[in-house]
This record gives sequence, C-alpha cells and structure tokens, in this order.
Amino acid sequence: MHDQPPAAPGLPELFTWEFATDPYPAYAWLREHAPVHRTRLPSGVEAWLVTRYADARQALADQRLSKNPAHHDEPAHAKGKTGIPGERKAELMTHLLNIDPPDHTRLRRLVSKAFTPRRVAEFAPRVQELTDRLIDGFAERGSADLIHEFAFPLPIHAICDLLGVPREDQDDFRDWAGMMIRHGGGPRGGVARSVKKMRGYLAELIHRKREDPGEDLISGLIKASDHGEHLTENEAAAMAFILLFAGFETTVNLIGNGMYALLRHPGQRARLQDSLAAGETGLLATGVEELLRFDGPVELATWRFATEPLSIGGQDIAAGDPVLVVLAAADRDPGRFPDPDVLDLARTDNQHLGYGHGIHYCLGAPLARLEGQTALATLLTRLPDLRLAVDSSDLRWRGGLIMRGLRTLPVEFTPREI
Repeated sequence: MHDQPPAAPGLPELFTWEFATDPYPAYAWLREHAPVHRTRLPSGVEAWLVTRYADARQALADQRLSKNPAHHDEPAHAKGKTGIPGERKAELMTHLLNIDPPDHTRLRRLVSKAFTPRRVAEFAPRVQELTDRLIDGFAERGSADLIHEFAFPLPIHAICDLLGVPREDQDDFRDWAGMMIRHGGGPRGGVARSVKKMRGYLAELIHRKREDPGEDLISGLIKASDHGEHLTENEAAAMAFILLFAGFETTVNLIGNGMYALLRHPGQRARLQDSLAAGETGLLATGVEELLRFDGPVELATWRFATEPLSIGGQDIAAGDPVLVVLAAADRDPGRFPDPDVLDLARTDNQHLGYGHGIHYCLGAPLARLEGQTALATLLTRLPDLRLAVDSSDLRWRGGLIMRGLRTLPVEFTPREI
C-alpha cells in the first residue's frame, strides 16, 4: 500500500453528498492546484484523478493504461471494488470495458459489424414511438417525474428492442436495470443478484437466437462470430450485458441532466424551442453535445490500471496504480473550452470527452445521440411550459463513482389532451 499523500492546503472534500450536488468547483480547484491527484475513494481503494483536458485525452488513449483489473496492484479480494458488482462471479468480465488489444480489437470489430450506423438510423422511428408513448402516459396529468416515468424506461425499452429481447420479457429487464442503477439504494447484494439473473436470461436468449436468428443485435453478434472469427457464448453474453449496462444508464443521465440544465437556463431553452418550432435541427444537434460537455452522464471514465511506471501531467504513476480520468473536470477545462461554465447550445468547437476517446470511444454514441435528441426535442415541443416542480436544492443525485445522474426530476406543465 502507498502512503496517502499529504493533502494540499485548501483541498476541497471529495465524494460527499454536497460534492455530488455540484462537483465542478472542487474539480476547478484540482485542475488548478493538483491536476493529477492521488486520493482514497469511498470504497477504500486509492486512485489517481486526472482532471485537465490535455492530460485526460492523453490518458484515455495511452495503451500503458490497461482496462484489465488483473493489472491492479492490490490483493485479489480488493479487485471486486473496481468494476460492476457481480460481473466477475457471473463470468461477464470479457466485455469491451475490461479488456485490452488484441482481444479488444477483435471483439470491437465483431460488435461494430452488428452495431452499424445504418441499424441505428433505421431505429429512429421506434425511438420516436417509445418517446411519444411515454409522454402520453403523463401528458394529461400535468405533472411527472421525468427520471422514473421517462428518462429511465426510454433507453431500457430501446436497447431491449435493439438487442432482440421479446416485449413480454422487457419488464423483467426494467426491474433488473432499476436495481443496478440504484447504487446501494436497494437491498444488500441486490445489484449482484440482478446481474446474475440478467446473465442467466442472456445465456438462454443467445441460445434461442443461435437456433432461430432474427434482425436484432444479438443475432447480429452471433452471425458476426460465424465468419471465421469466433465469439464465445460467454463473450456474446458479456457483450450484450455491457451494451445494455453502458447503453442505458448513460442515456438516463443524458436525458435527466440535459433536461435539468435546460430548465435552469431558460434563455438557452427558449432558443432551442424557437429553433425546433422553425423545423431546424442544427441547434438540437450542437445542443445535445453541449449538454454532454456541460453536465454529462459519465463523471469519471471507467477504471484503468498502469501496466508500467509512467508519467501523466508531470506526475509519476507507479505500475499497478488505478487511474481515473475525470471527464466532468476535463470538459470544463478553460484551457480547452472558452467560458466552460457557461451553457451555450450553439457551441461548435466542442470536442468533449463525454463519450471517451481512443480505442474505448463509446460504440453506442450514435444511439445515445439519437435518444437524447429525440427525447429532449419531443418533451420541449409537446410540453412547452415544462418547469421544475421542486426547488433545485431538494433534488438528490445518485451515489456511485462513475455515473452522474439525478434520482428524480419532478416537473409540472399545462395538462395536454392526447
């Protein structure tokens, strides 16, 4: 174990509930005074936080930083603290977030065959249909919780449809996903149990699709594996699991955080509504990218481990040390973005790191963009006077290290007849 470094004078408290509400001032302090900072996380694991944009971008693409937890220098029993609870026991570790080249290269190539931009584009009408159906469920009431009634079910049903989960099984997925997203707010061991149930279901579904393939993503994964290169059933299950896991909570937070930012910036929101009313899509496209930069769904990139001694931003990192790239801090770096704390939906020079960078750049980014744009545009068009139903200070952010998202987002509006 390393000794905890002495705290710099003025170091803000990290990972408290107050910090979760607005981490950006603390990240600004770190960027300025301790841009590569070693800290003890709530789990007890010590890790380096990388907060400047240039360092973050370099670290995300540095192949000496491995995604494989086997490179962590702590004892094996501590490694369970650095991933998704239950994935190790459920044999779901061989997914794109946990592996390095050459396995990563092979798996990503197979998955990208099944996850094409054309498939996402063809999916647009279904996303619109799901969006409208969810809004229909509360439009006449004049109030809603946009997380539980909208942002949460939309990507779950979308990714289930894309994967090929039959409609009658999707409520089970919704329950398991709900347990996974609670981050300790549910019963003890609930996340690992949900992961295990999901793993069992996916194995069965993959088996069925091998016998009777369709046009869905799981069938695509199986077909892609049958042309000389092999995707084992474990790999296919792990891949379906991570597409579901990574492709759903991030989108919940993109819609929730994005809508909350728009509600707090009425001038920007009015510009977007005017643009949508005029039938334009340009501001919606740049706007969703800006919302990702301004208060994105992923606060810290997933775990990386140094495979050899290296240096980031002038700071020496020992082999085996965990490194966490703080996307939320990098995307507010004034060295890269002018007026980074200002929400500007028309911002065009916006190479944010919200979807990562390098070989682990998010494969599902086109789907997330489609869902985010459709959800926000439809809400603002159909419920134009949407407003927060509680004071901002009453809202609570979910606990958890990697993701950033609201627990609830209660809103009011003029009831609409369907």
